[in-house]
Amino acid sequence: MKRRNFIQQTAATTALVTLGGLGLQSFTTSRTKKITILHTNDVHSHIVPFSPNDGRNANKGGVARRASLIESIRTKNPNTLLLDAGDIFQGTPYFNYYGGELEFKLMSMLKYDAATIGNHDFDNGIDGLYAQLPHAKFDFVSANYDFSNTVMDTHVKPYKIFKKDGIKIGVFGLGIELNGLVGENHYKETKYLNPIEIAQDMSRILKIEKQCDLVICLSHLGYNYRNNPEIVSDLKIAKATKDIDLIIGGHTHTFLRKPTIEKNIEGKNVLINQVGCYGLYLGKIDFYFDSDKSKAANGTSIIV
Repeated sequence: MKRRNFIQQTAATTALVTLGGLGLQSFTTSRTKKITILHTNDVHSHIVPFSPNDGRNANKGGVARRASLIESIRTKNPNTLLLDAGDIFQGTPYFNYYGGELEFKLMSMLKYDAATIGNHDFDNGIDGLYAQLPHAKFDFVSANYDFSNTVMDTHVKPYKIFKKDGIKIGVFGLGIELNGLVGENHYKETKYLNPIEIAQDMSRILKIEKQCDLVICLSHLGYNYRNNPEIVSDLKIAKATKDIDLIIGGHTHTFLRKPTIEKNIEGKNVLINQVGCYGLYLGKIDFYFDSDKSKAANGTSIIV
């Protein structure tokens, strides 16, 4: 990607948001720390770019291009995390042939820090998912799937804490209800726990008990369900909780040019972002921390 085009595509979709009601002047000093969150969702085994004849997706995507983009961003800011919101599997013959091995190996080469589990990641059954774990050099987080009676027990964490430049970052995962989306024989005795209750608990643990400066929910619940408001979505999670700063979403293949801003239960801003599907875009959220760790953020979606 040419540098000029990269700057134009990035700048056009960026918006600075204060979290906790701070003034923007607080984040203009040399003491400001910057944490960059990069993210993907619903890549669905798309390893190579779309061909020149693929309509609106022509010449977009591909793991190699994503790798170059990520490397460029990490060079500018080493304090970067790379996350995925699930549905890594299913969608091209690479999955049908290799069963997820290639996807996990490539994500490991790109140095993903964590991922959550989507419904299509069970498409070869829970045993098929488990068989590919040795190829994943990153952690899976899911707080509302209880794997205690399955082969995945102890292999998935409810959350993980990272530390970058003195900033403590807590990341927890949420997954969609599998019943009705996935055959019971595929997920076996995996138990689905209420995501709102779990999100309330996870945010409390990470913010209060673990004293994280930044709390991120890695979600495969879906952005919003206007036609079925009873279904728990990312927007519902944001409104029903506190202490979550960012929800990185998946499942509904929703493309957001920049993050949605929603108010939490205390009236504070929560960012929600999702970047469509198939690796066509890379989400980028920059968080700025002043000397007392108050924060602001801006976000964008970058074409790959």
